[in-house]
Amino acid sequence: MKVRATSGVHGYTHSLWLLSARDLKVRYATSWLGYIWSVLDPLVMSAIYWFVFTQVFHRTVGATPYILFLISALLPWMWFNTSISDFTRAFKIDAKLVRSTAIPRSIWVSRTVVSKGVEFLFSLPVLVIFAVVAGLTGEGGWADVALGWGVLWLPVAVVLQAVLLTGLGLIIAPLCVLFRDLERTTKLILRALFYATPIIYGIRDLPGGFAWLEYANPLAGLFVLYRAGFFPEEWRTGPVLSSAAISAVVFVIGCLVMRALERPVLKEL
Repeated sequence: MKVRATSGVHGYTHSLWLLSARDLKVRYATSWLGYIWSVLDPLVMSAIYWFVFTQVFHRTVGATPYILFLISALLPWMWFNTSISDFTRAFKIDAKLVRSTAIPRSIWVSRTVVSKGVEFLFSLPVLVIFAVVAGLTGEGGWADVALGWGVLWLPVAVVLQAVLLTGLGLIIAPLCVLFRDLERTTKLILRALFYATPIIYGIRDLPGGFAWLEYANPLAGLFVLYRAGFFPEEWRTGPVLSSAAISAVVFVIGCLVMRALERPVLKEL
């Protein structure tokens, strides 16, 4: 695939589309299951946590229907998790293209956000399926799975997450080229972040000593937006505003870091 360096927003957008489309084609063209892989991981994780917290232990966290509560956060988490993991190798995988093309190097981060974001959007119909299943099985009744006005926050959540991921990618990608150990460190941080984020539990379930996490962790506010359509009782204005502010700050910092480290990264590659 050839990526031509064209100037302006149109050129950047065109190159971004080519790179993102390539990622999606490679992912689906070499697999029999194709699209199913976009949802298989969160589905398996949801089934495991549903079994543990509803069949083994007496669940005291989250909302009903719990399986829908889980999947509404696990799907965006998978977008976040896979994107962060790919950022650690964003420049190293296509090192020759990064060095030889004149397009902005930020595009190697943006293409990950876009391609993984498209996979996330492809997985959203699973939410509808789980809502129907929860209603048919009577878990919580139809009233608990009725789609409310909060669904209008979904596009806002997608945009905010894309901004947050882009900012983080612009920080992580160049640093992982200069400091090799950061790739493993990032994996450890992601594991801890999973449990520090309201995924298997709700934002209301944070104990008093850790209530600050709903403001410090931008994913907490994001997942409030994702769940607002099905679980309006989970709404918290403070964490949502905090998430928006942190996402904007991280994006600005990411742009500054990328600008400062671009030359050292190219030398290292």
